[in-house]
Amino acid sequence: MQSAFGNPLRGIAFKVASVVVFLGMQTFIKLGGTNIAPGQVTFYRSFFALFPIMAYLAYRGQLKAAFYTANPIGHLKRGTIGIVSMGFGFYGLLHLPLPEAIALGYAMPLVAVIFAAVFLGETVRIYRWSAVFFGMVGVAIVSWPKLTLFRQGGMEAEQAVGAICVLIAAVLGGMAMIQVRKLVEEERTATIVLYFSIIASLFSLATLPFGWASLELRTVLLLVAAGFCGGVAQILLTESYRHAEVSTVAPFEYTSILLGGIVGYFVFGDVPGGHMMVGTAIVIAAGIFIIYREHQLGLERRRARQAGGPKT
Repeated sequence: MQSAFGNPLRGIAFKVASVVVFLGMQTFIKLGGTNIAPGQVTFYRSFFALFPIMAYLAYRGQLKAAFYTANPIGHLKRGTIGIVSMGFGFYGLLHLPLPEAIALGYAMPLVAVIFAAVFLGETVRIYRWSAVFFGMVGVAIVSWPKLTLFRQGGMEAEQAVGAICVLIAAVLGGMAMIQVRKLVEEERTATIVLYFSIIASLFSLATLPFGWASLELRTVLLLVAAGFCGGVAQILLTESYRHAEVSTVAPFEYTSILLGGIVGYFVFGDVPGGHMMVGTAIVIAAGIFIIYREHQLGLERRRARQAGGPKT
């Protein structure tokens, strides 16, 4: 049987491009400085992402159809969880070295496996549970040196809070992924992407009375650039899934830690420590194993359907 995805190499290229542009988004946000309120960052990230997203949908002739939804409450739930996750994540990004913020964010797919078992009733066997366990050990190794900084106060305590915020963002992001899995059963991908950006923009704007800073032109331009990068990266990610299976392109997400380490060193002077490198290696290994296992299970289900056997 011929695969429905005709060009895996093109899918991989789009995926890596999305990683690079998302990293550009994170870099622009960090360059903006730590005096920006999380809601202010999420507004620029969400609102200015709408411009490339809507242009892309118009180019594909999907813009009008993308506004139609049969499940507005589902989008509202996904948007609420997603924007809170984004706010925590950006706070952590602003107060942590870039490679460590990226590494801790890898906890999200691990959490998603747990939530899929609890809330969706998915069967998770010992292989994936083992991968989740070892992945969480890796996250603990990365985060522990930061968490021990609480007692020192000052900048060190801010990094500890930043680490906790990224972990909270990962948990909320896992919940958002579960909500997306529910939405894709009845909604177009374009609709999900469009409504998230709209809802996130409105919710972020509602935080205006709560500590938004007066920004210099340079900072505004950096945040606008971050928003455009977020929208373009989402388009590239969507295109990658058009050309290759998720299990094919997903492992290339981990190129972000290598690229993030390079950017962190040359732009911010961040030097990764031993804890960070060991913990990240464990998390990446666990994540790749989960992706591999998902791919194997997908092949088994496909063979069962072709043979007319029971679905598992």
